[in-house]
Order: sequence, then C-alpha cells, then structure tokens
Amino acid sequence: MTMTSTHGPILVTGATGYIASWVIKNLLEQGHTVHATVRNLNKKNSFAHLEKIASESAGSLQLFQANLLEPHSFDQAMQGCEIVLHMASPFVVTNYKDAIKDIIEPAILGTENVLNSVNNTESVKRVVVTSSIASTYGDAIDIKQTAHNEFDESHWNTTSSETHQPYPYSKVMAERKAWDMQKAQTRWDLVCINPALVLGPSLTPNTQSGSVEVLQQFANGMTLAGVPPMWNGIVDVRDVADAHLQAAFNPKAEGRYIISGGTLSLLEMGKILRQNFGNKFPFPRNQLPKATFKLFGPFVGFSKSFVELNMGYPIYFNATKSQQELSIHYRNIENSLVEHFQQLLDDGVVKKYIP
Repeated sequence: MTMTSTHGPILVTGATGYIASWVIKNLLEQGHTVHATVRNLNKKNSFAHLEKIASESAGSLQLFQANLLEPHSFDQAMQGCEIVLHMASPFVVTNYKDAIKDIIEPAILGTENVLNSVNNTESVKRVVVTSSIASTYGDAIDIKQTAHNEFDESHWNTTSSETHQPYPYSKVMAERKAWDMQKAQTRWDLVCINPALVLGPSLTPNTQSGSVEVLQQFANGMTLAGVPPMWNGIVDVRDVADAHLQAAFNPKAEGRYIISGGTLSLLEMGKILRQNFGNKFPFPRNQLPKATFKLFGPFVGFSKSFVELNMGYPIYFNATKSQQELSIHYRNIENSLVEHFQQLLDDGVVKKYIP
C-alpha cells in the first residue's frame, strides 16, 4: 500500500466503544468522512457524543446499523471506503453463561463477517483490526518462556482455550482468523493493534471497559484487604487511538503492534490513586501472598489454575516497534490512571466510599 491519505470515507466498526470514539474524534477533526457502525440506531444516547463531536469538526459522520453476527451487515457502510478500522468486538470477561456463544463465537464470526464484506468491497485497500495483548500471551507465567523477559509481536497466545481464559482465547482466535483471511487474497493489507489495559479519559460516561471494572473494585472496598500479586501492561486511550490512525495512513505500517506505555502492579495502582485522592477510598494497601489466593481464590472467582498461572509473575511488553514505525510517544501511565479515576468520579460511575 502506498497511499498516505484517502479522499473516500473511512469505516469504523463499533463506533461507540471507548477507543473507537477517540479514533472517530481524531478522524473528524482531521476533516475525514467517517462511516460508523452501531448496533442500534434507535439508541441515540449511545452515540450522541459522536454527533456532537461531528457538529464541531471539519469532517462528517454517517451512522449505519450493523450486527457482528449478521453476514453482509457491514456491506452498506463499507461502500466506497479504502480504509476499514474494525474495532467492534464483544466485551464479556465475567458474568457470562456460555463462553463459546457469549464470547468466542461473536469475536471470531464478527471478524469473519466484516472481512467477508471487505472481500466483497473492491475499494478497500487496508484493514486495521483492534486486537489485544491477550493475543500475545495467555497466562502471566508465559513470560518465563520469553528470551528477554518481555512479550513482543513475535509471541502468540497458545495457552488459552474455550475453558481456560476464554476471553483471551477469543482475542487470539479472532486475530488469527483475520490473518488467515488476509493471506488468502492480495488486494488489501492488514495491520493489527494489540493494546495493553487501556486507561485514560473516556468521551462518554457510557463506556464499558476492563479498566473501569478494575477501578470500581478499587473504590468499592473489594480490594481493601489486599490485592493479588498481579501486573498489567497499561496504555493511555489517546495513544491507542493515535496508533490506529498511524496504522491506517502510514504506508510503512505492517504486521502487529504492541501498544503499551509500561507495567504497573495492582498494588502500585492503588498507591498512585491514594497519593492523588487521599484516604477517601479503600484503595488497597497490601499485596496478599499467592498462597492466600490458593486457599480462598475459588470463593471469590479465582480458579486454582488461574492463581497458579497468573499470580506472582511480573509481565512486561516491548513496544519499541510501535515507537519506531508508528511514531508513538507514550503518555505517562500514572497520569492516565489518575485522569481515568477522576472522570469516573465526575461521571458518578464511582462514588465516595461509605464503609
């Protein structure tokens, strides 16, 4: 691919998502025409923030209704597009009834349906898929198999399954499906963005993300007794959005990109929040030993295998490729954490703790 810009519309699937909203904002402010898909055009509250951004931007926004599980659902929205940013994906980590039906099939079939539409749309030249660092590893213990004690783009999650870590399994299987479909043709190329745990301000209080769940647990007393010895790669949502735009327009972008601004333990996250918000919340003060979770983990949703494979192993990610090829200059992840928690307070998602 040689183009660095496009005069045609750009398709963004899953437009109301946390990262997708920032991507659309940036595209609109750069003057692009954006075709954005949502699950239900009647739920205007879910995309009101996008319409407001569009009204104040140089670009234009056109909304389409599409369903990941319906073949040809994205055909209309894709017409005339040279670039497709596939960002729609089911987000269900807990409280699911059937991992295959609720998590895995929607992720894989959704990717397949979108890329079938790409195959049927002659104008498309590049596809950017939002994947996850969960595609690079399944359990924290996998870090011990790496040569330099860090995951990079050469690593793939080979340890998750339908019954063990089904959400990471859905991410890696969806990404593998995307690469298989890309290799089966020659017209369009593919770039995958693999972000760490995403923090930072949301453009709407309606956003669901894994980071919101973590911060809610910090604020509601669930972690008051202590947190498990676990670490997260973390990245600011605005850096993830920048990476998507670079992946879309940079002719040299290719392959996969880990997007991570650094690693923090759950205890470090708690300390940072206490430093900034004081003792108004029951932020964790202690890191409980792994042995404690082996005993009591099953009573709070941690299986024995999960405890054994994921607690006590600091994990790190090599984001050099994104810095060199996508020109990403990562924001301070501690600031991202503080900004995100402050917004959850402002939006009423998190309330002052009353023991």
